[in-house]
This record gives sequence, C-alpha cells and structure tokens, in this order.
Amino acid sequence: MRVVVALGGNALLRRGEPMTTEAQRQNVARAAPALAAIAVEHELVISHGNGPQVGLLALQSAAYHDAEPSTLDVLGAQTQGMIAYVLEQEMHNVFPATERFATILTMVEVDGDDPAFANPTKFVGPVYTEEQARRLAAEKGWPVRQDGTSWRRVVPSPRPQHIFELDAIRILLDRDVVVICAGGGGIPTLVTEVDGRPRLTGVEAVIDKDFATELLAREVGADLFVMATDVDGVYLDWGTPDQKRLSTVTPEELRRLEFPAGSMGPKVEAAAAFVEATGKRAAIGGLADITDVVAGRAGTQVVPAGAREEEQR
Repeated sequence: MRVVVALGGNALLRRGEPMTTEAQRQNVARAAPALAAIAVEHELVISHGNGPQVGLLALQSAAYHDAEPSTLDVLGAQTQGMIAYVLEQEMHNVFPATERFATILTMVEVDGDDPAFANPTKFVGPVYTEEQARRLAAEKGWPVRQDGTSWRRVVPSPRPQHIFELDAIRILLDRDVVVICAGGGGIPTLVTEVDGRPRLTGVEAVIDKDFATELLAREVGADLFVMATDVDGVYLDWGTPDQKRLSTVTPEELRRLEFPAGSMGPKVEAAAAFVEATGKRAAIGGLADITDVVAGRAGTQVVPAGAREEEQR
C-alpha cells in the first residue's frame, strides 16, 4: 500500500513548547518508530507542516536591520531543509539499515490571482497574547487573528496547482525510497512567461500543507492519505463539554459540518477531496497514534459512502 503522511507543524512542535531544534527533535524521535513500522509494511511518503517554524524564522529575519528580511518563499525553502534534516536523521536511527531516504526540495505552483492573497488566513509563528499580537501588527504591518485562546500572525495561503518535482518523487517511490517532500505545503511559485519561455518566481505566501499533500497523494496514486496532528481526530463541538470525536465518516457528512478555516477546516476539506477524487481512504489523527490511524483503528477515518454502507451491513 502506498501511504502519504502529512505531519502537522504543531505535531512536530507542540503548543506551549519552546521553539527550539531540540524540542522538535524529541517529538520526531517519538514519532520515528511508528513511521518506521509503516515503512516496513508500505511505501511511505512524508510531508510536514512549517507554520511555527517559518513564523519564527520570519521574526529572526526581521530583527536584522542591515538587510531586507527574507521573503516567505525563501523561508519556506529553509524550513523544508531543516525539518527534513531532523526527520531523516531520527528515522535513520530507528529504521532498518537497508531503508533509503530522500528529501526533495519541492516547488508548488500557485495562481497570482488567487483570492487568498487578499484574505490572509494561514497561521504562522509563535502564539501571542492579544496585546502582543496587536503591537506586532502595528510595528511590522502584519495581519493577526485569534487562534483558539491565543493570537498569531496570518499570511496568504493560495491553493496549490501543480508540483514541479512530481516525476522525481514518483521515480524514487518506485524504487522503494522513503520520500520527504512538499514540506510546508511546498515553496509557493508563480509561473509567468518571459520571451516565450516560462519563468518561475517565488511569492510571499505559505501554501496549506494539507491541500498540497492531498494534491501530492492523488498525483502519486496513494492508497491512503493520513494527516497526523496534535489532536486525536476531528471533533464536533470542540472545546465544549459536548465535544465528540468523529470515528468513521463520509465526505458528504463532513461537508455538511463547519470547522475553523485556520486549523481543522483545511484537513477536513483535504480528506473529503481525496476520498471523492480517488475512492480511497483518508484519515486524520494524532501523531502518537499513527500506526493505529493507518490501520483504521484510531483517528477520524474518511471513507467513500459505499464503504460506509458495507461496514454497516
């Protein structure tokens, strides 16, 4: 089975943890044995989020006043390298010695007319109090929004259109290589025409990792698309005494519900889109439970309507 796993940025760096390499390494080290177990049984593709990390790099870049701050596309490329480095190293420590890995620096095409550029919704960087967030917004011109009980910076999140390195990814998978790619949703890239030739340029945005990985999963012919996050599934009435985790649902059932655009919303939409397009299974669950999520025993399992009806018989 070909399995595509999207590791959430908040799964690699949990809320409230210090934004250090060591904290991320510890989280990856905890997840690596389960990822190894999946790779032994299946072909494995891993993508990862970068919201906390790219926001921190943006803060660090803006603190140096003798040069223009790095743009979000460049920071996205940096996070692809640094997160994948930790992932590869920790997986090497627990995977079978014969396992092979490759990280692909991944550019993803976006549309310059995407309405997301006028409506930033993607959370990046650390959490703040409302007072801190509004001060930073005034100082740096950043849009900010409430994220749960905290506040964070938001940036444009255009929809992914095309993965430029897709052929290379397919070749590696066909040779039983564990591939890390599309990190942070990929590097947002515009395609224009100059002198009759396509020209690629980066753009100030962060593509949603779940939408980009759903596109990746479809294009590589995945049998299962998993989104691993810092919660154990999709909940109704989250944060209330009546909260309830969804166990097995269909895309149609999910689309009748509403979820926050800046957090669970993209995951739900991506899962529904993958199942509708392929007739295969998608799942959303906790990184700590990833083995059981892949096996269908944990998390929220999103299945075609026909499979749901068969299960109920």
